[in-house]
Amino acid sequence: MRKLTITIASCAIAALASAATAQSAEEEIAAAKAAAEKYQDVNVALADGFVRDPANACVSAAEEGLPPEWGAMGIHYLNMARLQITGGDPRIDGVGINTDFMQPGVLMYEPQADGSLVLLGIENLVFQKAWAEAGNSEPPSFAGVVFDTMADDPATEGDEAHGFAPHYDRHVWVFRDNPAGIFVPFNPAVTCEHHGES
Repeated sequence: MRKLTITIASCAIAALASAATAQSAEEEIAAAKAAAEKYQDVNVALADGFVRDPANACVSAAEEGLPPEWGAMGIHYLNMARLQITGGDPRIDGVGINTDFMQPGVLMYEPQADGSLVLLGIENLVFQKAWAEAGNSEPPSFAGVVFDTMADDPATEGDEAHGFAPHYDRHVWVFRDNPAGIFVPFNPAVTCEHHGES
């Protein structure tokens, strides 16, 4: 009976710890969303040091050689100071290791038919080499979820790293629900249909 009581108590403690972790993750996400709320006005983002992707790309799964039903990421606005870009040939490289989602390095917008932009989510991108040189042996994480590892595979048609040198990144869809999951890079509820009109 004593062993059963200890086992039940252990399960209860584990369940409480799991609930606390989930609550903590939700609080992290909510705080990041609140911090990025101001960027719903793209002019605020520009004033805060963000620049529109110089290639003016609206990233979609189809254009990356991936299943079209995965959707899109939208247009990226980059904060060069946070990303610390050092060059772009042959791939965009840098020394940025910012993982603070209260100060994201990338914002994602969806172009609208009237030429406006709607904020979709936030992203941080950390260059693998710089991350390792800073003494890290494991990828960064946010809200208990490890960043995606991104590196181009020359054997495929698509560019898995989207023009960047090997890096870690994490997308967080805080302003547009993602049916595939809040941290999944592509969002089937996002379209690039109106790209070129903004």
